[in-house]
Amino acid sequence: MWLIVLYDLPVVTKAERKAATRFHKHLLDQGFEMAQFSVYMRLCAGKEQAMTYVRRIENNAPRSGRVNILTITDKQYENMICFRAGNREGQRKNPEQLVLF
Repeated sequence: MWLIVLYDLPVVTKAERKAATRFHKHLLDQGFEMAQFSVYMRLCAGKEQAMTYVRRIENNAPRSGRVNILTITDKQYENMICFRAGNREGQRKNPEQLVLF
């Protein structure tokens, strides 16, 4: 399961910029990778793990702006069609399962 975080945060004042930066760093610390500006993705083992990250994001989301969270399955992720510089990229592959000893 993939967890996708999309956000639009105000950055007009110094305090808003600081809150947006803090939120951005929180996502990186939680293992999210940037897909596009203000769009971050993370692979989760299942719905329970995804909901753990949702709660963490909820607790760290800035008070202003908008944060949306979307979950998609591995199959939906593989079916994503992407273009870079006007050229279609190859089909996405799910990362290999991580094995810890």
